[in-house]
Amino acid sequence: MFISKSKKSSFYQLTYEVNGKRTTISTKTNNLQEAYRFLEAFQLTKKQPKEETKLFLLSEFKNVYIEFVRLTKSKKYLVSIESSFKQFVSSCGDIPLKDISIRVVDIFINSTFHRTQRGAHHYYRTLKAAFNKAVEWEHISTNPFIKIKFPKLPKAFPVFISEDELHIILANTPHQHLKDIFTVGFYTGLRLGELINMRWNWVNFFQNHITVKCTDQFLTKNKKERIVPMNEKVSSILLRRFNSYSHQQNEIAFYKTKYKILYQEYISKLFKRIVRKSNLNEKIHFHTLRHSFASLLAQKGVSLYIIKELLGHEDLATTQIYSHLQQQNLKDAVNLL
Repeated sequence: MFISKSKKSSFYQLTYEVNGKRTTISTKTNNLQEAYRFLEAFQLTKKQPKEETKLFLLSEFKNVYIEFVRLTKSKKYLVSIESSFKQFVSSCGDIPLKDISIRVVDIFINSTFHRTQRGAHHYYRTLKAAFNKAVEWEHISTNPFIKIKFPKLPKAFPVFISEDELHIILANTPHQHLKDIFTVGFYTGLRLGELINMRWNWVNFFQNHITVKCTDQFLTKNKKERIVPMNEKVSSILLRRFNSYSHQQNEIAFYKTKYKILYQEYISKLFKRIVRKSNLNEKIHFHTLRHSFASLLAQKGVSLYIIKELLGHEDLATTQIYSHLQQQNLKDAVNLL
């Protein structure tokens, strides 16, 4: 490390080594004494240890991450992020991100899996996505969740109902707007959130389809729009509702009181109460209508790819849960040989 002067500049230059290579920096002065004072100050900065980076706690990262995804994720997903971090913090404490090792994650996953297998899987997926972002933001070098091999979950086929069972449910349903929602859900596979947010500008009676749209008030689960054809039952229900009152295009299609969107939790609880009143399988819930739509299509030989598009799944692997219903179709195909 030394001071020198060249013809290229009127200022003195400080020359020093970085990883074995010479580097030059200007002292910004043509006074030799000031140049040497610059050298002394520079030497002090090299000898002093670097100031430790402020520790970024798990709770702090959670808050920053939630604010980042707030505009692109649904309220339900934001709640799941809060829940996942809460469970993780209760397991390992509010520790710095850099202290979250594979062992810490392993202990959390295994202890949670012992208590609730599907809950543990949900926490694992949610936190894994969050920590991928922590790596992108350079808070940590590697994602500890990626190193964990999650225990296998027992595969259970989704519960679905037949058209006869739907009629039993409808017979025990007291209000017409509920009957309409249940029937349209069964024959379109729309999620409950999509049904209660459906507006008349989603419905095309001429081309006989529903376009599930993203708006300022509502986002689909994967933030993508999709088209779902209407069969005669769905078309007649919506046409009856449309003709019952005068409507504007941006008004909701299903309501108890006009202009007021129904509460998702309220509809779910009512549906469950009606299922129990109908003495049907206790495992049946509102989402079963969506499973039933896909299951009936699979049994009728519709390809999983088409079912995937109708349901709005991002990955065909998600739709594979209905593949067992096509076994007879596979047998028929082999018998053609």
